[in-house]
Amino acid sequence: MLGLSNEVYLLLDALAAILGLIVLITRFKLHPFVALTLAAGFLGLTSGMPVDKVVKSYQDGFGGVLGFVGIVLGLGTMLGKMMAESGGAAQIARTLVDRFGRERVHWAMMFGAFLVGIPLFFEIGFVLLIPLVFIIARATGISLVKIGIPLLAGLSVVHGLVPPHPGPLLAIGVFGADIGKTIFYGLLVGLPTAIIAGPIFGALISKYVPGRPSEQLMAQLAHEPEAKQLPGFGITLVTILLPVALMLLKSYADVAFDEKSIVRVWMDFLGNPITALLAALLLSLHTFGTARGFSAKQILKFLDDSLAPTAAIVLIIGAGGGFKQMLVASGVGNAIGQMAVQAELSPILLAWLVAAVIRIATGSATVATITGAGIVAPIATLVPGV
Repeated sequence: MLGLSNEVYLLLDALAAILGLIVLITRFKLHPFVALTLAAGFLGLTSGMPVDKVVKSYQDGFGGVLGFVGIVLGLGTMLGKMMAESGGAAQIARTLVDRFGRERVHWAMMFGAFLVGIPLFFEIGFVLLIPLVFIIARATGISLVKIGIPLLAGLSVVHGLVPPHPGPLLAIGVFGADIGKTIFYGLLVGLPTAIIAGPIFGALISKYVPGRPSEQLMAQLAHEPEAKQLPGFGITLVTILLPVALMLLKSYADVAFDEKSIVRVWMDFLGNPITALLAALLLSLHTFGTARGFSAKQILKFLDDSLAPTAAIVLIIGAGGGFKQMLVASGVGNAIGQMAVQAELSPILLAWLVAAVIRIATGSATVATITGAGIVAPIATLVPGV
């Protein structure tokens, strides 16, 4: 086409689709779900795919992703809502602040956000904890920047690297990765990253960036919450880390026991993300629900309310799966894989570059992960040892 080889044309076509996706989201403020759908349709129609297969490929990718991630997303959202309503997030943050002391309060905020962010989406964790940042700043006189940057770092790192967040789960599905190892390496890489980007960078940049908000804003956000019986620090940690522990045990059982061992069979069942999150949610109905004095009617309302905000996230994830499938069905993935192999370009570096550019342009870790995984996945089968 146009005098170009088929591989070059497909690469240029994919580049145009991705640039169009970024422009639609950033310049025209189009909803990411609609933008991803349009980009997938454009790629399918212009890549030479049969017209009747364009919609079918998008539909298969959409449904294939949500068949697993949609269930996990719903269970994780419910667990996060129970934690939020019970005051468990505030309990973790306050306990860590008390233990670390005034001089190291920015370290406490990072660790607190890191733990709270495991079951909670970034936006929910931010809304829950940002009043605590203002309260601490007012009580201690420490710069908001010095306390706030660690909060953002802790939440952002687990959102981008650690299951059961949607981005890492999608990448696990695309690459066929082991979920236990992903959690382990996500935490292993994520904690040092959060330390550098959080308390270390926050302490440095706060010397140059003023962190004094207006009195009106401080009065609005720094009010103390109404007194109520918060769950204990220990039981809160047990509840929110239960799915992580079960998934890690599954990975251990896969290594330690024979494939037909009854122990391994049951651990694989209990360590499945769906089963693990369901177990944690059922536990939370007591630890964050009835034990806190909430009635069955109140708990039902919490669970109902938690699902409404996830509708847009579910559609975006599904559309990202459709776009990923279009990259595969159109042959773009194979073309990129062949190019990377011939150029001896590291697939790890390519994956990071693609994801970083899309993340910076769109602001969405989930969109960046879906798109990046779809582009880079074919290379994993072409390059030994990836």
